[in-house]
Amino acid sequence: MKRSFIRFAYALAGLCIALLAPLTGAAQKLVPIRVAVYHALDNNLQVKQARFQEALSEQDLKQARSQFYPSLNGQLGGNMRFGRYFDQTTGQLVPSVNTANGAISTDVMIFQGFQRVNQILANKNQLAADQSNVEKVKNDLVLSVVTTYLEALTNQDLFTAAEQQLKLSQRQLEVAEANYEVGNNTLADLSQAKSQVATDELNVTSAQNAFELSMLNLKQLMEMDPAEDIMLEKPDIGSVEEIPVAYSASDVFRQALDVQPDIRAAAFSTRMAENQIAIAKGAFYPTLGFGAGYGTSVSSVASRPIGIDNEGNPIYERIPFREQLSINESPYIGLSLNIPIFNRFQTKVNVNKATINYQNALTNEQLTRNNLNKVINQAVLDLRSAQKRYYSTETAFASAKDAFEVIRQRYEVGLANSVELFTAQTTMNRAEFDSIQAKYDLLFRSKVIDFYLGNEITFENQR
Repeated sequence: MKRSFIRFAYALAGLCIALLAPLTGAAQKLVPIRVAVYHALDNNLQVKQARFQEALSEQDLKQARSQFYPSLNGQLGGNMRFGRYFDQTTGQLVPSVNTANGAISTDVMIFQGFQRVNQILANKNQLAADQSNVEKVKNDLVLSVVTTYLEALTNQDLFTAAEQQLKLSQRQLEVAEANYEVGNNTLADLSQAKSQVATDELNVTSAQNAFELSMLNLKQLMEMDPAEDIMLEKPDIGSVEEIPVAYSASDVFRQALDVQPDIRAAAFSTRMAENQIAIAKGAFYPTLGFGAGYGTSVSSVASRPIGIDNEGNPIYERIPFREQLSINESPYIGLSLNIPIFNRFQTKVNVNKATINYQNALTNEQLTRNNLNKVINQAVLDLRSAQKRYYSTETAFASAKDAFEVIRQRYEVGLANSVELFTAQTTMNRAEFDSIQAKYDLLFRSKVIDFYLGNEITFENQR
């Protein structure tokens, strides 16, 4: 009895798991717009590439700073010589010899026309420009995510509205079929109802495809698995009329100059180009360097006379290894002055090229400012136009909805035909779609202004 109860308990538990598993897997993950932005910033490959470039510029700066340090080099060598060879250590011709040598040297550049100082400044500005470029890539990504997110929300609402319109058309088709069977409607009325259902089914399919495509684009921006099922955070669209639109383009532009990384990146690039001129001019100056070193060598045939034999010939003894290291020492110190006299106008050409690059950087900086000013003025105008369109579509939708209700009531009592009914329904559908798009467009245009002001993009102020 006890064993049967245990088996029953296991079976019941297994059944519960089997029933709950699909529900768990089907649960959608809510992704608010803030989470979508952060997820994209953490995983986007273009942001990672921009950060790699920043890391390379940081290493270039470290390399430029290291040029102020002296260089230190050591050298060791050894040779086995066969045949007649002039031994540098002993100053003799010998038949064969084994030699070894070692040296250590250091070099310090004392003056180089301020090129190293200016190179550090140039690398600092390059690093700052690359850091600003990282922020620019992130900003562009944020705007893309917000645009795609709101586009997906728009298509989602359009899909929902299309489904509701299809249900309405299906109910009207049922009524038309019932009236046709009892002789209250003609075949033309029934055909018109079927045509309206077919049209609304096509609208549902198109809206669903647009929604799924926008969700796919959003997931790709977030570097998310396309198969992952997510749910978007919906703002309170009913309060979009409270969105402020009284922005001054000049005020927004002045604030954007302080927060937009495009402007900072262009400014740092201009400074770097100016540093390049100073680097090129540094080649007109002489360079002064200091060098020092120490070397020694040994030879297997090194010897010295210690006396004379009975026949008057000198007697030699091998000089010990350690003693050779001492007596063959060759330390040195020195200064070197290099004075440029004529280098085929290369320095002058380099200065001219650097000057042209600087002028181009100035032009690019001004062009960046002009483009930002133009975009902001356009964004302010788009916001105002979006508000006007919102009010117009709201009025049009309310009128179309009222007109449809009147026609529907007239149709039910036989005072209007099916053509009038479905024409009014189509007009109402189109007005509702326009109203949905206008609401999200107004919300999006307000978020664009927030973007240029440097504000965080959320839906909290719409709740």
